[in-house]
Amino acid sequence: MWQTLLKHREALLAGVIVLMVLAIGSRAPSFLAPSNLVEMFNDTSILIILALGQMMVLLTRGIDLSMAANLALTGMCVALLNFHHPEIPVAVLLVIATLLGLLMGIINGLLVWKLGIPAIVVTLGTMSIFRGIIFLLTNGGWINAHQMSAGFLALPRTAVLGMPLLSWCAVAALLLVGYVLRYSRTGRAMYTAGGNATAAYYTGINAGKMQFISFSLSGALAGFCGYLWISRFAVAYVDVANGFELQIVAACVIGGISTMGGTGRVLGCLFGALFLGVINNALPVIGVSPFWQMAISGAVIVIAVLLNERGNKRKGRLILRDVALSRQKEAVKP
Repeated sequence: MWQTLLKHREALLAGVIVLMVLAIGSRAPSFLAPSNLVEMFNDTSILIILALGQMMVLLTRGIDLSMAANLALTGMCVALLNFHHPEIPVAVLLVIATLLGLLMGIINGLLVWKLGIPAIVVTLGTMSIFRGIIFLLTNGGWINAHQMSAGFLALPRTAVLGMPLLSWCAVAALLLVGYVLRYSRTGRAMYTAGGNATAAYYTGINAGKMQFISFSLSGALAGFCGYLWISRFAVAYVDVANGFELQIVAACVIGGISTMGGTGRVLGCLFGALFLGVINNALPVIGVSPFWQMAISGAVIVIAVLLNERGNKRKGRLILRDVALSRQKEAVKP
């Protein structure tokens, strides 16, 4: 049963999301309006992009807890640049944010790869460092909407074919990451390095280098989202996205990305993020307490982890059983 659930996890999760949307729509019919569904996807777009970055790190048996702090720092940097130099094109600011995020991801990757420090320790440390730098840059100050240029605020809200450009950024990230993981040599190497480091070594794959690449890509996506977040919410301060790293990891775990590495698909990552997006956007519509929202999210995360671990243990027992049977057959041979 566990193997069947894990095999069809994306379809099951998609069905749960549809049932949740329909159930909430029966209580609040306006929730099913196409414009509201588009807005809900738009609200989840940044989480989707960040979860894709976290997925690549998890595939290589790492974890990046500094993504939200990376987002906050890059967002503050481009907000300050826009405030002091409003003549800088928004496209240039977006490139700067992505490159700054990439730099922070490279720092994480080098510390994990070259120094052998556990990823959770590295990213917990850099998370605090990045937020400390924000405080040093601003002395605890805020950059508000009236201090940002109209072009800086308008880009994510620009409608293209009926959807805001922010939503199209999420779609583009899904297609790009999906292509890289499925068809590129680097993507396949990430799965191999996380799934079996010994096998990766004998096939010439450097597991540490794959972690470095995954952290670098994760940082670049976080930096890219730094501009998107600040522009969408029109405010930059030290505690932007504080605690959001837990939502990012939760979206991956719910979507079936294993924390043990080597397992997970982009489609599952998408549905995991959408599941949290539905909870965050829909439950307040029907008057569910924020405390119940947290409880529901936590319960789903625990169930998802149990399913993942159950599948891993089941696989291990089958392998051991097969080895034991082969040894028994060899023992009874004349």
